[in-house]
Amino acid sequence: MNDGTAQTAQTAPATPTATEADLPVLVEVTRGPMTESRHRGSAIVVDADARVVGAWGDTESPVYPRSAIKPVQALPLVESGAVEAFGLGDAEIALACASHAGEPRHVAVVTAWLDRIGLGVDDLECGPQVPTHDDSAAALAASGGTPTRAHNNCSGKHTGMLSTAVQLGDPTAGYVKYDHPVQQRLLGLLEQICGLDLGDAPWGIDGCSIPTIAVPLGNLALAMARFVDPDRHLPEKRAAAARRIAAAMVAEPFMVAGTGRFCTAVLQLADGRALVKTGAEGVFMAGLPEHGLGIALKIEDGATRGAEAAMAALLHHFGALDEAGWTALAGQAQPVLLNRAGIEVGAIRASAGWPA
Repeated sequence: MNDGTAQTAQTAPATPTATEADLPVLVEVTRGPMTESRHRGSAIVVDADARVVGAWGDTESPVYPRSAIKPVQALPLVESGAVEAFGLGDAEIALACASHAGEPRHVAVVTAWLDRIGLGVDDLECGPQVPTHDDSAAALAASGGTPTRAHNNCSGKHTGMLSTAVQLGDPTAGYVKYDHPVQQRLLGLLEQICGLDLGDAPWGIDGCSIPTIAVPLGNLALAMARFVDPDRHLPEKRAAAARRIAAAMVAEPFMVAGTGRFCTAVLQLADGRALVKTGAEGVFMAGLPEHGLGIALKIEDGATRGAEAAMAALLHHFGALDEAGWTALAGQAQPVLLNRAGIEVGAIRASAGWPA
C-alpha cells in the first residue's frame, strides 16, 4: 500500500510478494526474560474511501478470508427478504455470521430455524462437528448423543444460505458448489464490496465445504470499512442490510461465537464500537463503526493465539477498546502462560512498539 490507498486493481495478484522472513513480528511469546516464539504477519487499516490509515507487512497478496468474511456473506440473507419471510430475529442473523462453539443454544436456534424454512439438519452440507465448547461436548457424549451438522461451527451461515435459496427459489441441494446461484451471488457481492474483480481469483474449499475466495488484505479491510460505513459506497438496500447485521451482532454476541470466546467478549466490551470476526489460519477482520474503519490481518503461521493478540492490540490502538475494556479483555488479549503446576512462566503479547 505504498501509494496510500487500498488495492483496487481489476484482478487479485496470483502469487505472494513477500516471504515470511520479510514480515514484521506482530506478536511475541515470552518465557522468563526471553522471547521464545514470534508470530509474523500482516495487517492493514483503511477507511471506506480506500485510504490507508496503517499498514504492516504484505497487504497486497491474496489470502483466504475463511470465516472472517461471514458478516459480509450474511448480506443476501437480509437483502433477499428472507428475514421478514421467515420471521428471523437478531439471534438468527448473528448466528449467520458465527463460528459458534456448538453450545445447546446455538444448536437449538439452528434446528428451529431450519424447521421454519421447511428443511432439516440433513439439508446442511457442512458436515458434523464435535462442539468446540468442552462442557457441551462432554454433555453430548454423556447423553449418548453424537455430533450432527447443526453442531458444526458454520451451521448458522449454512442455514442462512439455505434460507436465501428457499426465498429466491434456488435449488437447496448443492448450495455449497462454486457455480451454484447462492455462491455466485456471494461472489458478485464480494467483488462489489471489496472493489475487486474476483472472476480469476484463486479459490479453495473451506472447512465447511463452501468456496473461499482469495482476496488481498487491503481489499478485505476495505470491505469491512464499507460494511460499517455503508451509506456512500453501497446501494441503499445493501447498506440497510449491513446495518441490520451489525445491530444483530451487537445485540446477540453470544451467538457469534460462545462462552469464553474472543469475538463474543470483544462484541460485549466494545458496545458497538467494533464488529469482529475470526477466521481459520490466523485471519481476522473487524469494522469500527464510529471511525468508519476496516481492519484485516493475517498471522503467517496460522496461529489463533497470534491473531487474537494482534487484533486486540489494533482495537485498543484505534480506540474501539477503552482502558476498561482492554483490562477486562486482558486474559485473552495478553494471556499469561502457566505451567502444569499453575506457575506463571510467560505471556503472549503484541510486539513492543506495535502497532505504531
